[in-house]
Amino acid sequence: MVTVTRTVVVYARLNSATLRIFTEVEEKYKEMLTYLVKYAVDRKIKSHTRLRLENYKILTKKYPDLPVHYIYTACQDATDRTKSFLKKKEEGRAYTDYPEVRNVSIWLDDHLWKLEGYTRLKISTHKGRIELEIEPHKQYWKYVNSGWVLSSECRIKIDRRNKRLLIYLTFTKEVEEYKPLSFISVDVNENNLTALIGGKAYLFETGMGKTVQGYYYRRKSIQERYDSKFGAKSREKNKVMKKLKERKKKKDTKYKNANILVREAKKRKEGIVLEDLGENVANEMLKHVKDKELRHRIYQASFNGTQKAIEEKAKEQGVPVYRVDPRYTSKLCPIHHVEINYGKDRHGVCKAGGETWHRDVAAVYNILSRLGDGSTAPSLGENKLNLHVSPVPLGMKATHDPIVIEKKLWARRKSLEEMKLEKLRNNLKHHKKAKITL
Repeated sequence: MVTVTRTVVVYARLNSATLRIFTEVEEKYKEMLTYLVKYAVDRKIKSHTRLRLENYKILTKKYPDLPVHYIYTACQDATDRTKSFLKKKEEGRAYTDYPEVRNVSIWLDDHLWKLEGYTRLKISTHKGRIELEIEPHKQYWKYVNSGWVLSSECRIKIDRRNKRLLIYLTFTKEVEEYKPLSFISVDVNENNLTALIGGKAYLFETGMGKTVQGYYYRRKSIQERYDSKFGAKSREKNKVMKKLKERKKKKDTKYKNANILVREAKKRKEGIVLEDLGENVANEMLKHVKDKELRHRIYQASFNGTQKAIEEKAKEQGVPVYRVDPRYTSKLCPIHHVEINYGKDRHGVCKAGGETWHRDVAAVYNILSRLGDGSTAPSLGENKLNLHVSPVPLGMKATHDPIVIEKKLWARRKSLEEMKLEKLRNNLKHHKKAKITL
């Protein structure tokens, strides 16, 4: 059994009085947190229990009107920040003596808040218990009605501009992973994601590189225009920059692809096999790249982000995920295990057998063949790779030329079968038009 955790953000409207009360709580909590973080870093304290024992009397005297459980949660928050900071310092990635406490979300334990029913919330403050009505949404009801359990802890944050309180609720669920009957191997690239499903290679066009490049030029244009007029740190420029939605578009692409793959894997009772890229894959790839634009594209291409989205969704559905050695997956022939000689496009010829391979198709077959090679993934056992390729360039063989699924197809449809049918309809329409033109 695996415990899956998800956070849902709901909000409650605040009037002037409740906004003032929560602002006072936030100020006191931030003061405590800043003091505790400095104290913990100086003494390298990583245990919130020890931090609480050493500072309990000092903080209760300083904040006598604040419920004592705010001290408990502030200690937990401080030790989390301290652990992260000390780890970065060991790796040489910390450039200050102490972590800066800027954004504060107040941690609440089960003594400080209570959910009555599904929409009424009570929070303890220095002015007593405040009752709030939360405004639920579709995602909230989805977790409430599908067997997820609400955690005893939550976090709150004040949205002063809209006069509301953001409430971060945590839901947990016990999920059991099944034993896979077969496997889907996945290769993540800059502009596509290729998956080997049911013995056929599907190439999902993502256009992630083009999205990154487009926003790169857009930001550059905005900076040149506004920096000359208002200066580098102008409000006007920041307002325009906030309207750009690169992160939202990239996130949407990653999670839609992840959902498609996980749904197919669960339907077929199959596991998912990914490359073990490591934490800093972009930094490794950038070592020999000097072009600034290409460096930016690689760094923002979200190779790890896409894999994490797949793992997250797979964990939710009980789909097992395995990782294998990523070295030379697209460079070696899956049949003869010798180097493929690539030309200017993504097609290459095997030096031993003369077969023509699409780079991404070779990668997914090699990823699949590495199950049980000493990695954490199980062996294929009797499931041998059934490969049959044509030595003719662009010959109609699924193993070396993938089925391309355009973004307009997978972005709107949830099933792979629906995508294939729509692709067939589009091809027939195009064929009829070509006949009429002739």
